[in-house]
Amino acid sequence: MAKKSAVAKKSVRTARPASSAAVPVVAGREPCPCGSGRRYKACHGRAAGAAAERFVARPFEALPSECDWVALRGIVPAATAPLHLAGEHAGREVTLATVLPLAWPALVRQDGRVFVGLQVQTGSGDASRDVAHALLRALEAEPGMPIAAEPLPGPGPRLQEVVDPDRPLEVTVHSGFDFWLEDSENSREVEASMERANAAAVPTTRLTSVDAAYWCDIKGRRHVRWVMPHEEDVLLDALARLHVADGDHLGDGSRYVGSFRAHGLLVPVWDLAAGTTADQVEAPVAELGERLTAALSDRTPPGCRDPPGPRRARQPPAHPALSPAGKRWVPFRRSTCASAPDSDIVAFRPERCCIPRRLRSGSFYFPVGLALFDGIRLARFDGIRLNPAVLG
Repeated sequence: MAKKSAVAKKSVRTARPASSAAVPVVAGREPCPCGSGRRYKACHGRAAGAAAERFVARPFEALPSECDWVALRGIVPAATAPLHLAGEHAGREVTLATVLPLAWPALVRQDGRVFVGLQVQTGSGDASRDVAHALLRALEAEPGMPIAAEPLPGPGPRLQEVVDPDRPLEVTVHSGFDFWLEDSENSREVEASMERANAAAVPTTRLTSVDAAYWCDIKGRRHVRWVMPHEEDVLLDALARLHVADGDHLGDGSRYVGSFRAHGLLVPVWDLAAGTTADQVEAPVAELGERLTAALSDRTPPGCRDPPGPRRARQPPAHPALSPAGKRWVPFRRSTCASAPDSDIVAFRPERCCIPRRLRSGSFYFPVGLALFDGIRLARFDGIRLNPAVLG
């Protein structure tokens, strides 16, 4: 009898409802709301945890204005854009913001307007799911309520299922975060958060001559950061072609300094001459955009236009532009670097035949030069002792 009772208890503990969507999200060590008697992390929290850990390299893909989504998420300090919804929430007034007071995921003002933030303190591996989850919570909240951060969301709708696919973003860049206080009363905590954010905000302007390019002034140094939707290797090849032709600049005193990856897209960066304003760089950026479009459509072997000769292991064909006397190149495989290198292999670049990156972080050495010749990607390491692992 006692054995049957134990079996019955065990069956009660393991019983779970058919739908995981009906079970509220709680902390992992709390009892699961389904009544199974297990902790949430060992019951319905397993599916939520697996969804939160799934990494999406390009979360905003297929959204209108994907490049601006990436910019607002990662490089623009203060900006807003009206967000047009689809489906049952079509017509609701929603504003997309880079960041909200105290890094709230969303908030609902007293007049019912909904704000959703892109730059938050926590998140899962899918930024699109995180933002959609906060947005849907805000649409159901009462006016005047902030939407606080909660445990990572499980499976559910993503932005691609909530946002109108035919309405691109209309981004407005602000000099500060005063839009937090418009038409509403705020606590001292919110006002103090706004003052701290205003003090740290980088002056930024969205350029109008091309899409998703932003001028910024970081401690007196002017830059252009341009989020581009092109496939990474194709874009790097096009930039290499432009550099060899001396066409990758934005006017006198400017230079291309490298690129970084943000949410699956490449973001090239240019240094500008001292004192260059956003208005002054509009025309050069438009001209560069035309040159880049031509370079992207060029499928001929980059570098030399002559018929390629026989290749030698780890060394490009001899050519005056790439092999001046006393200078040497080595092939380079992208996304590798040397950490605490021990070998004596050193490579140098000839002038005007590389894309300078000039990136160095701690003990990790990154290539400060890049060029293409007959389909071979080459790198310069300016006297840095190079690990042979990067030559494979």
